[in-house]
Amino acid sequence: MTKIKRNAALLAASAAVLSLTAPLAATAAPLSAPPSLDWKQCEGKGVDPRQQCATVEVPMDYADPKGKQIGIAVSRIPSENPEARRGALLLIPGGPGGSGIDNPSGKGQKLPQAVRDAYDLIGFDPRGLGRSTRADCGFEHADLATSRLRPWPAADGSIAGNMATAQRMSDACARNGGDLVRHISTVNEARDIDRVRAALGERKVSAWAVSYGTYVGAVYGQLFPHRTDRVVLDSNDDPDHTTVSRGWIGAHERGVEDTFPEFAKWASAPGNPDRLARTAAEVRPLFLRLAAELDREPIAWPGANPAELNGNVLRQTLLNTLYDPDAFPDLAKLILAAQKGTVPPAPPAPPESVLQNAVAVGSAVLCNDIEWPRSAAAYEKGVAESRAAYPLTAGMPRNALLCAAWPHRPKEAPVRITDRGPSNILLVQNERDPATPLSGALKLRDALGKRATMVTVDSTGHDAYLANGNACGDRTVSHYLATGERPGRDTYCDMGGTSGVG
Repeated sequence: MTKIKRNAALLAASAAVLSLTAPLAATAAPLSAPPSLDWKQCEGKGVDPRQQCATVEVPMDYADPKGKQIGIAVSRIPSENPEARRGALLLIPGGPGGSGIDNPSGKGQKLPQAVRDAYDLIGFDPRGLGRSTRADCGFEHADLATSRLRPWPAADGSIAGNMATAQRMSDACARNGGDLVRHISTVNEARDIDRVRAALGERKVSAWAVSYGTYVGAVYGQLFPHRTDRVVLDSNDDPDHTTVSRGWIGAHERGVEDTFPEFAKWASAPGNPDRLARTAAEVRPLFLRLAAELDREPIAWPGANPAELNGNVLRQTLLNTLYDPDAFPDLAKLILAAQKGTVPPAPPAPPESVLQNAVAVGSAVLCNDIEWPRSAAAYEKGVAESRAAYPLTAGMPRNALLCAAWPHRPKEAPVRITDRGPSNILLVQNERDPATPLSGALKLRDALGKRATMVTVDSTGHDAYLANGNACGDRTVSHYLATGERPGRDTYCDMGGTSGVG
């Protein structure tokens, strides 16, 4: 499967979007210590044979700690050198709606030897997801399309269809989601992490968190500051507690604008077999023109969801592609085919059961973390402004998700991230990121103050460390995880692999 197809599948599976600062208005009564974990061989194909799995029981509702319990699936690959072992490194997945149970076998094996020696690598599926106690809303198949989950307006800018989709999907969650859907949130994931830490027998835990996971990691560090050891936050969400998930979706308009010029340069380079234009300046109008043509006359696309290439599917594919520059050729091939009135084979999608589960969990987090406006008028003005200022994203980032009709009110106010706590956080951030743009990462950096140092990487794409960053950024993060030594101040890693003061 090509990277763009993998990215599309992952994005489809991860919907995706007053302050509480006292460390735990978390429980109404003390929690008993979790039992030690019963590790067994993990199931599944492609899993490292060293990876072990277990389940941690946690309260579904932390306000009722002795009430119904749910399971959090946890995995580990032990330190490869017990004499060098420092502790546990939690690999916090993105999303919301992203699985992390196999991260020790996957991304964990990209870590350098010194880091794999220093830590047990710990993965987990967040509450409601995967091998944890599962949530499901029973959405209609058409509503699982990525271009439906991202709230793209109609070609004329109308959002009536988005409001209808929001009501239909929210009704499905109210009908089928049960009590668990009401208790899926970032704050509860942070509390679950602390239960996992305790079950591991660790006084403190280190973490490598990616994308939405950076917000989870920041919230955990706010609620449980003295339970954190070495923390890496990679591709960072804006932590603004007044917008939370609405802000994350809104950030795509800036992120796509930051990143598109790199695609335009690549797509106009001489000698490129998938070249779209003679100059970079020609690529944007070419793309916008094609999207408008597909708004008017979609191309049938058997096997896809929806079964056509329309303007919004093309726009969503652009957004997916900008996550990873290695996927640029696939987008260019799609554009070239569409210009001729044809399409390549439809990209494979995850099994529907996986999509149903991931979209239910992702939706619950986005809608339970903060209350969204309920009326269409609250979105119409923002969509019109966004369409005019950011035509590549056509108003989608300011539009209504299913949260506009969500049947439940948030149970708690969002956590406000502050500079109170130990100075043990390293942020790593690509300069050009379509999903978590640099502008949002800088707000997290400001909120953390003296607690953090930031490495800005002169690179393009989502996920910086050991993925779409550069050697300088990777080296800086690896050194911190292995030794605890961070740069003395914010730094910049340029394309040549050197660093300097930010």
